[in-house]
Amino acid sequence: METIIAEPEADISELTEILDKKHLVVFNDDVNTFDHVIDNFCKILNHQPEQAHQCAMIIHNNGKCSVKVGGFDKLKPMCEALLEQQISAEIH
Repeated sequence: METIIAEPEADISELTEILDKKHLVVFNDDVNTFDHVIDNFCKILNHQPEQAHQCAMIIHNNGKCSVKVGGFDKLKPMCEALLEQQISAEIH
């Protein structure tokens, strides 16, 4: 019987992204409308409308929500785009 040894398929950048997961957190404010936030979550984060609405409700009720998870390099342009839309966001 022949033994087959699987080689790891993930390269270093994929492993780094897995190990260095960050959260894009959006905070509640008294300025932005639900529609503005939902529209931008769909455009910037590629959320489906239902997902964007659920995140907006969590933000409204809990004060914040992790809206995207990934590597810092992936989240940074999304965070900057949300900030440009006057939506309070940070990477944690």
